[in-house]
Amino acid sequence: MRLLHEEAGVDCRCPRCDAVLRRHRGSPLHAPLALALASLILCLLTLSTPFLTVRLLGQSRGSQVETGAWAFADDGLWVLSLVLIATVVLVPVLRLSLRILVLGGVQMRQPSRWLPSLLRWHEHLGAWSMLEVFLFGALVSYTRLVDLAAVELGPAVYGLAAVVLAMVAADAAFEPQAVWDALESRGVMAHPARQGPAHAKTPLVSCHCCRRVEPARLGEPCTRCGTPLHHRKVNSTARCWALITAAAILYVPANLFPVMTIVTLGRGGPHTIMGGVVEFLESGFWPLALIVFTASVAVPMLKLVGLAMMLVAIHHRSARGLRFRTRLYRLIEVLGRWSMIDVFVVAVLIALVRFGTLASITAEVGAACFGAVVILTMLAAEAFDPRQMWDVAMPSAEDGAGARAIFVVPESNHTA
Repeated sequence: MRLLHEEAGVDCRCPRCDAVLRRHRGSPLHAPLALALASLILCLLTLSTPFLTVRLLGQSRGSQVETGAWAFADDGLWVLSLVLIATVVLVPVLRLSLRILVLGGVQMRQPSRWLPSLLRWHEHLGAWSMLEVFLFGALVSYTRLVDLAAVELGPAVYGLAAVVLAMVAADAAFEPQAVWDALESRGVMAHPARQGPAHAKTPLVSCHCCRRVEPARLGEPCTRCGTPLHHRKVNSTARCWALITAAAILYVPANLFPVMTIVTLGRGGPHTIMGGVVEFLESGFWPLALIVFTASVAVPMLKLVGLAMMLVAIHHRSARGLRFRTRLYRLIEVLGRWSMIDVFVVAVLIALVRFGTLASITAEVGAACFGAVVILTMLAAEAFDPRQMWDVAMPSAEDGAGARAIFVVPESNHTA
């Protein structure tokens, strides 16, 4: 079962929840490949050039994009060090490399049988590439640094801005469903197609990764990408409850404990997340205060409350506001990683302000707690299966559509 091909610029949407199932592009393989190559080259150049330099009373200290990771390790927060290296360096480079290999490989005379596995990993890594979030964190850090010392922008700052723009364009041009279809049309499948006609009682199962709908027994691998097939994500509600409970517990120390300690000429002290917001307000930088408050306080709370509300609605088999709850879940998915701004602000500051008794900034346990909250809520959103909201409310749902028709759109329901 597949969506019919439409002209470029037309989106296929689910008639029930209005989710975008596929975007049709004029050049689904060549344009994304060119943009991914440009993004990877810019990314490698940016990671190898100076980022920021701070000069204070005759002393100077420079940094590169990943320097904050080593500073976290020096302060004993090695987990945050690994998170920064993974989200800002390893995952963006790996994801762009996987995209180039897949888009280039599918156009070869004999495509490799490993391409479905590479594309599957590319899709799983999407939420963990955070270069654009790091760029915003660096901009917030810059406003704090200019009040303390002279700050010199390195070529990596401009390179990072170029990388973010290139990656946004690359993501806009890339349509995974078109690549999956291209692989299938070239006969590149993760597993051999099932032989013989499907039994009448064999359920139709939608793959969570490549969205291929096929008759299969639960637990069998998807013939196209190899992901184990399940009607719904396994133990979705239990895993989601466990993750948001852990995140809610850590949310308290993340806001009560300091995220960093700032000392200038022997004066200063610990700073909490809300302390930073108040400091921006007192300095007149209310737009930055609003950004930090939204990303570091409001968004984590939205994720915790929103996911808990959806889980409670599933438990009570509620059919109220299904479309609203589905849109809220998509918003939580999109906003999840932006809460890392505060962690990246701390990373940039501690990487640069290390001048002994003159001025120093060190990371504190609150930053680790807050980073854990962000990661746990992202994992919770990934574990949650929004289709369960429609399943439990199906007898009284507005349109009465079948639970398994979410990813199948008739030709008459294609919308631009």
